[in-house]
Amino acid sequence: MKDAVAPNEFKVVGSSLTSRLFYGLVAVAILSVAITFAGKWFGERMAMGGHTDDTTIHAVVIGNNLLAVPANMIRFEQARRSGNAERLDLYVHYPSMAGYTQASHDEFNHATAADSIIFLGFSEQMMSRDMSGRFAPIYSALIARPGRNGPAGITFYEFSENSGYMGEKLAVADRQGREPFVARCLTGEAAEKSLAPCERDILVGERLTLTYRFPKRFLEEWQALDTAVENLAASMLGAPASPQQ
Repeated sequence: MKDAVAPNEFKVVGSSLTSRLFYGLVAVAILSVAITFAGKWFGERMAMGGHTDDTTIHAVVIGNNLLAVPANMIRFEQARRSGNAERLDLYVHYPSMAGYTQASHDEFNHATAADSIIFLGFSEQMMSRDMSGRFAPIYSALIARPGRNGPAGITFYEFSENSGYMGEKLAVADRQGREPFVARCLTGEAAEKSLAPCERDILVGERLTLTYRFPKRFLEEWQALDTAVENLAASMLGAPASPQQ
């Protein structure tokens, strides 16, 4: 004869099964929501391509300089924070001199016909003169003359073979009352593959060098370009920070 089963045992088993099903459904629902949010988060990050449209101002100290920089101008994600840094790399749209926005997504991803992004880097000054100041004592002895006429008063000079600057040419333009505008530009295949084949550096702040790279076509308006970069640097530089211990 089989053992009799008490009626209340059916209730206990049924109640336990119902609880497990309920909590299982809750877990599935929570997991589904988490996956949805994670998918949206990762999807947005992929769509941004490493950029950010966040305009939060970060206070970055380089040497004895305090720079106030919006996050959407800071090129690398890990550098989008306040604090001390040895170097700060930025990128902006020209001529607006603005950081990344969703409206400028194609320009920052170089998906348009004409490149329009300038790359800038702040670092502590290592040389006593900037590129303009190095023309007379250094570059002038390393170039082959005569030069070739370029746009907007620019003269292009080829570097001599033993100059150490092979694969580059020097762009020089006179400025009244100031040292000349000077930039180095890549040539040949390297220039064709580069998004910003021309480079120039200037001294700003307190013993701070600002190097900026730009498309060659911007040489056609080098005066406006250089002024825009100088004004951007001036807008970011605040009062000198306390010397770091």
